[in-house]
Amino acid sequence: MNVSLRSSCYNSHRYPSETGTVVTPKDIPVKDRLIFAMDVSGCDQARKLADELGDAVTFYKIGLELMMSGGYFELLDWMLERDKKVFADLKFFDIPATVGSAVRQLKDRGAACVTVHGNQSIMEVAAENKGDQLKVLAVTVLTSLDRGDLDDLGFDCDVEALVLSRAQRALESGCDGVISSGLEAPKLREFIDDKLLVITPGIRPVDNKPSGDQKRVVSVEQAFLNGADHIVIGRPIRDACSPRAAAESIQATIATQFE
Repeated sequence: MNVSLRSSCYNSHRYPSETGTVVTPKDIPVKDRLIFAMDVSGCDQARKLADELGDAVTFYKIGLELMMSGGYFELLDWMLERDKKVFADLKFFDIPATVGSAVRQLKDRGAACVTVHGNQSIMEVAAENKGDQLKVLAVTVLTSLDRGDLDDLGFDCDVEALVLSRAQRALESGCDGVISSGLEAPKLREFIDDKLLVITPGIRPVDNKPSGDQKRVVSVEQAFLNGADHIVIGRPIRDACSPRAAAESIQATIATQFE
């Protein structure tokens, strides 16, 4: 199965790091490893921020807030015209027929990837309708959830077990990757090796303490040492005094992991 966001970008080489963990040096342009979560309230604000970030960011996640603000696909087209990659973080979760139709509508719009929730029937129908270019990423367990939240939802297992179960189902369903906390990434790599992309949100730079609704977070360095292919960062860049400087600093940190 081809698990690349671009047909020639990924291979399956791995090597042990000095810490005993595993970095996955797939042939991904280093700048593409950072996905900036464009979590702003409107498309005009998104364009302004993207212009400010310039070449410090090459890959953007645009999600439900921008979808509901109006002009979502115009923004997607605007980013593609500027040679940016776009991750449509829409987390489709509906009856399979509806999810299949939604993925089919999206597949030719130029997005690199889309998220769906990690239920078997949803993952299967999304994979069946994604076409040749769009990659389907399955959400395993949201990084805003912890053990107590799973208890409330009725899951009789710990977070790691649920992540591994959903990753196995994602692989069997034909998905291209999974969304997973950096805390579970090492076990994912043991469990599925390099058969799926691992995209890790909930990243906080070392000087940026976990806060708000993110509960299972790791640093930039640890995410890649644990086996992430891409990381998703939003607030530490968006809310910085200089978003571009913050993005450039994170890019420099990422680059040191792949020298």
